[in-house]
Amino acid sequence: MSTIVVKERKAYSYSKRLFDIIGASCGLLVLSIPLLIIAILIKLEDPKGSVFFSQKRIGKNGEEFDMYKFRSMVSDAEERLAELLAQNEIDGAMFKMKDDPRITKIGKFIRKTSIDEFPQFFNILIGDMSLVGPRPPLPREVEVYTNYDRQRLLVTPGCTGLWQVSGRNHLSFHQMVELDLQYIEQRSFMFDLTIIFRTVFLLVGSKDAY
Repeated sequence: MSTIVVKERKAYSYSKRLFDIIGASCGLLVLSIPLLIIAILIKLEDPKGSVFFSQKRIGKNGEEFDMYKFRSMVSDAEERLAELLAQNEIDGAMFKMKDDPRITKIGKFIRKTSIDEFPQFFNILIGDMSLVGPRPPLPREVEVYTNYDRQRLLVTPGCTGLWQVSGRNHLSFHQMVELDLQYIEQRSFMFDLTIIFRTVFLLVGSKDAY
């Protein structure tokens, strides 16, 4: 397992940031009405719960930030996690469960279509995230990372990435890390565009999200 050396390329960094701002702004503008409808449906199903869900994530260089999503789970989802950890369906520092009982009815739909991720456009505008990059992990996941795994944190995290378009939830945690590190080593503006187009293609089907 080799160590990655991240070289700063100013032209790529500036173009990536500009593309992120334009992409996130256009996304929010074009999807404003559908997002409003989703927000209303979430509130109707659970009037006491919030529409958005804010969760602490770890970004570039280990910096903690609040990542936003549409709420797809019951209000006490975090409190109920401990009783479900034994049913984790993926190896490594990540929790995935296909039939997670904490997911609401509208939550199943927005997860299947990845609509729950759209509020992360705000994270992109702030600069905490990018359109493309390794997914930002939870603090509890990073606590059990090896030094090799921590190399995922060398760049700004993204809404989508190489492993999401290369198998998604069918991959092991080790395979996800390998694909993230491959992206970090090979990243370029054209590589980012390729991943975005592949992501859009997958979202049309959206069979693997949970």
